[in-house]
Amino acid sequence: MATYAQESPMPGIAPRHDVAAPEAPRSGVSWGAVFAGAAVAAALTLIMMVLGAGMGLGLASPWEGEGAEAKTIGIAGIFWITFTQLASSGLGGYLAGRLRTKWSGIHTDEARFRDTAHGVLAWAVATLVTFALIASAVGSAVTAGAKAGMGVASTVAGGAATAAAGAAANRSGDDASSGPMAYMTDSLFRKDPGTTSAPGATGQPDAGQAASERATTAEVGRIFANALRTGTLSPEDSRYASQVVAQRTGLSQQDAEKRVNDVYSRAKAALEETKTKAKAMADSARKATAYGSLWIFISLVLGALFASYCATLGGRQRDL
Repeated sequence: MATYAQESPMPGIAPRHDVAAPEAPRSGVSWGAVFAGAAVAAALTLIMMVLGAGMGLGLASPWEGEGAEAKTIGIAGIFWITFTQLASSGLGGYLAGRLRTKWSGIHTDEARFRDTAHGVLAWAVATLVTFALIASAVGSAVTAGAKAGMGVASTVAGGAATAAAGAAANRSGDDASSGPMAYMTDSLFRKDPGTTSAPGATGQPDAGQAASERATTAEVGRIFANALRTGTLSPEDSRYASQVVAQRTGLSQQDAEKRVNDVYSRAKAALEETKTKAKAMADSARKATAYGSLWIFISLVLGALFASYCATLGGRQRDL
């Protein structure tokens, strides 16, 4: 820069010379120190996460009454994540400030700002690297799980096809002897202990009668399945099912209608209970995800602040 000289306005006073301070020829960021601190922070984060996962699995247990509760494990996980973020970010920031190039001729406030920036940069790089590694590991696990699931599905499908072929060879007609409608249809056609047989039925049923019973049982099962799907049992379907139940069990038409309505009410209540439990589980998962995301955000912010603070400590000790 040019030097400007000003003539003295009064005799006996030397002229004043104002010289502009030269700017630093290089950047104020020591990227080597930043990357070194970020590498240490990322490595410590991964190690602490592996340790935390091991301790969490040690606390949990699939057996009822054993191990810690889910709420306790969640609270412990939050504290561990926060502690991990503070420890790794603090160490990374301290190294970034301690290993930086010493600045000469820099004001104290400017030096502190640069140290703070080094800590934040080290934290940012370490966070990006950690999340990239975690995303890669999760993606690999999901891919492996999908391949294993496809293999298991193929095996199960082959076994199911073989079992279906064997079942088809041993039976004729469709029945409701298995599946979600089995218990419902069994309740409908269950005979009272005092009833020996349906009116007009004598001895053991022949093959044709057995096939007809299987067909009507399957038909009534489909009627109830449609009623549960739509949410209502039409009067026509209720009347027809009651006639079939009365014919098969020997009950009166009035008693058969009462049984049909009772069984449908119990099945509908069980379905509503299942839906309620599923919604409760989904809501619990939603709340857990929301709380987890919030605490991860808080821990990351605390990590950034702690990294910048530790970087100023490291820079201060570097300049001593």
